[in-house]
Amino acid sequence: MKKILAAYFSASGVTAEAAKKLAKAAGADLYEIKPAVPYTDKDLDWRNEQSRSSVEMRSKTSRPALADNNADISQYDTIFLGFPIWWYVAPTIINTFLESYDFSGKTIILFATSGGSGFGSTVRNLKDSVASDTNIIEGKINNISDESLRTWIESLNI
Repeated sequence: MKKILAAYFSASGVTAEAAKKLAKAAGADLYEIKPAVPYTDKDLDWRNEQSRSSVEMRSKTSRPALADNNADISQYDTIFLGFPIWWYVAPTIINTFLESYDFSGKTIILFATSGGSGFGSTVRNLKDSVASDTNIIEGKINNISDESLRTWIESLNI
């Protein structure tokens, strides 16, 4: 049986809840992607062009530091990767995470929480942060019922 990891970044707790639910349904281990400097409410104010998140998301090269690099990615075949959608893509800390480990030959299945937008160009934006033989799959957005979550996971054949 394949080992599965549900790794997630959550700035406000919403994605953390989705990740816990997904990990339980998939029988996956759980790993929180934590920034070295936690985000404050002021940092997350998307209406303020000078807020930390706004500044990071404007720069394609922004790579917020991680609090640790302790995920043992090598033992997993499949990684569910969760995050909130910011500016129609994954937060740049997700690029930091992907660039900090070797995902060669692995499958990454995205899941996200959002106030209304879809994945946008997320998959394209993340592909440059992993090896060319890493398979990134656009997954699900927002909370879904337990039954549809189980159905979706079963349909992935992992």
